[in-house]
Amino acid sequence: MSNAVIREHDRVVLTKPIPGHGLEAGDVGAVVHLYPAAAAFEVEFVTLGGATAAVVTVPADSIRPVSRTEIPHARELVLR
Repeated sequence: MSNAVIREHDRVVLTKPIPGHGLEAGDVGAVVHLYPAAAAFEVEFVTLGGATAAVVTVPADSIRPVSRTEIPHARELVLR
């Protein structure tokens, strides 16, 4: 993760897949809870239709802040 501070409600990018939830590296979510010392984050991932796809706890090294020059990319959610 970069040195940028991640706060509650920030958008973040997943850097590692979470197959059990159908999440891939590059998926964008919103931080809904910070754990002590920012060791982990609870992140909500939603579909473009607004439905919650997953709320998962991810370690700090599995997310990064969104860059101002990035654009979103759509894909189908596939649960395995």
